[in-house]
This record gives sequence, C-alpha cells and structure tokens, in this order.
Amino acid sequence: MKEKIKLEIKNSINIKEKILNDDNLIELIDLIFEKCYYSLKNNGKIIFCGNGGSFADSQHLAAEFVSRLRFDRNPLPSLALGTNSSNLSAIGNDYGYENIFSRELSVLGNKNDIFVPISTSGNSPNIIKAIKAGKKIGMTVFGLTGKNGGLMNGLCDYTIIIPSDSTEKIQESHIMIGHILCYLIESKYFNKI
Repeated sequence: MKEKIKLEIKNSINIKEKILNDDNLIELIDLIFEKCYYSLKNNGKIIFCGNGGSFADSQHLAAEFVSRLRFDRNPLPSLALGTNSSNLSAIGNDYGYENIFSRELSVLGNKNDIFVPISTSGNSPNIIKAIKAGKKIGMTVFGLTGKNGGLMNGLCDYTIIIPSDSTEKIQESHIMIGHILCYLIESKYFNKI
C-alpha cells in the first residue's frame, strides 16, 4: 500500500509540474487574477458553481473570499450558486435540474461580476446553461475544467484546462489554482504585495 500512496502523490505532483511549466497557463492564471481583482474593485463579485466535488469546491472557494485566506481582512463579495436548498429543489422541480444554476445566476449576477463554473469534464448540462446565462448578462466567465475542456472550452471567455483525465487530480488542481487566485487578489486588494 505504501507504494500506491507514493504513486498517488507522484501523480499529483506530475500534474502540478505540467501546470508550473506551461507558460501559457501561468499567463492565463495571471490574466484571470487581474480580471477578478478589477471586478471586485468595481463593486463586482465572484460567483462559483459546480456539481458534486466541484460544488464543494465552489463553496470552499467562495468562503475563502468572504472569510479570509492568509490574513485577517474585510470580506470580499463571493458566493456559490445552489447553496440555498429551497431554491435548488424548487428550481430543479419546477424547471429541471439543468436550470438550477442558470436561474439563480440570472437574478444574482450582474455584468461587473466574474462567473467561475467548475466542471472536471466541461460538459455538465446545468453548467453549460449557466455559462450561457452569464454571457447573456455580460459577465466575464472563466471556467475551471480538465480532460479536453469539453463544451466549456468554447463557451467561456477564459478556460483553465487541467492537463489530466483523473477527476480527483483535476479537482486537486482546481483548489490549488483557486487558492492562488484568492491569495493574489486579497493581497493586492488589501495592499499586502
């Protein structure tokens, strides 16, 4: 079992090294950082959504912005769609599960916001509908995905595609990138860098 443990750690490191050595991906993360920073400076917010583990990641990342990451500070506006269980069940029941995020986004989002849909495959129907809703509002949309990027790759303004086919390794890298973005944003916003 120890060898399996080491192999899993090595696999995670290998994916992160691919990200580290991809100058285009690093440039994209830097660009997204700037877009998020200026959105927040202009009274925007960062809105996340995802399914399953990506739903948990959405809540996790939104909480980092609202609470704190590395130092005590004022909250930064962020939220994860689908966290109101009454909204979620009502929309799912009345309009179909594929509309659970798009309907909420259409009332909570505005053109100054950044929308961050998270999907390891890039093909979840409710995520695709939410992206289209965000674009209709005029939001900047940057997707976090993996594998080949799926349908998200052609719909988002910017797409970070984790170079892996492993769902859990993609999710690990999504959280890493989300933490990096939160760190950079809060540091610049509160003059810590």
